[in-house]
Amino acid sequence: MKRSLIAILAVAAVAGLAAGCGDDDSGGSGGSGDALTIYSGRNEKLVGDLIKQFEKATGIDAEVRYGESAELAATIAEEGERSPADVFFAQDAGALGAVADANLLAPAPPSSERVDARFRTGEWVGTSGRARVVAYSTERVKASELPDSILDFCNDAWKGRIGFPPPNASFQAFVSAMRLTLGDGRTREWLKCMKRLEPTLLENNIQTEEAIAAGEIDVGFVNHYYLPELKAEKPGFPVANHFLEAGDPGSLVNVAGAGVLKSSDQQEDAVRFVDFLLSEQGQRYFSTKTFEYPLVDGIAPPQETKPLDQVQGPEIELGALGDKLASTLSLLQDVGLTS
Repeated sequence: MKRSLIAILAVAAVAGLAAGCGDDDSGGSGGSGDALTIYSGRNEKLVGDLIKQFEKATGIDAEVRYGESAELAATIAEEGERSPADVFFAQDAGALGAVADANLLAPAPPSSERVDARFRTGEWVGTSGRARVVAYSTERVKASELPDSILDFCNDAWKGRIGFPPPNASFQAFVSAMRLTLGDGRTREWLKCMKRLEPTLLENNIQTEEAIAAGEIDVGFVNHYYLPELKAEKPGFPVANHFLEAGDPGSLVNVAGAGVLKSSDQQEDAVRFVDFLLSEQGQRYFSTKTFEYPLVDGIAPPQETKPLDQVQGPEIELGALGDKLASTLSLLQDVGLTS
């Protein structure tokens, strides 16, 4: 058994397959027969309509098993060649990287070459992008007060004013990226500093944004796209996004993405699903419905969002996040940021 396979099984054990990881929702199950079976770490509320559009456009029936990305990665690992899944549609690159490293994904389809090389590998392709930001209260915080580096929030001036969601997959990926960039020692010290500052620990990014608006905290560490989603529902929502300096660990640009299972007996239909996600229709959906960055040239980014070519995260390979998942969860537990 390869080390990455052990890692994703360990992720499931350490996480306890807990609810609240990322934008995932559990529910539903994989099907049988001729339907294309998709294991989706993307929330049904976010991508359910997109999958219906795929069915209408192609005539292919899809049965979707929704769940946590880490949970689904572990399930694929346990099922191995017997997995009913044809496609893994994951919330983050870490889960995709772990499954790819376990040699369970087929080569990425030719359409993946439409995506910049930093957002794909030979086995999976990013389908939409999300940048890490600091969300802040526009009523209690001036933009000029905000540091340019996530590291500089380790300051007593922020004691009791910070919130973030340790159970969330995107937060875990951010910590993994910090480890890859700065090393385990400095990352542990930063996390211990955050603990000393008495942060408000939340379950997900939406809760974090709402806690800012409610005056419970002043800043939160989240993904960029939750704010435009909330502002579309609640005009005047008193929160703004602060983008950190280029290359900062807090500026990680991660992706949701997809890979075709090597064991799938519906390779052609599985490739058509990935192709659809990268089509103009699919990319416009991400830009206008989920407010994520489209990753194919020629598609306008979400409104009121900093252009992706102006956002630069740390220089890491996104696929490398997968090998850090289990140990990052252990680290968060060890410093007291998760139960």
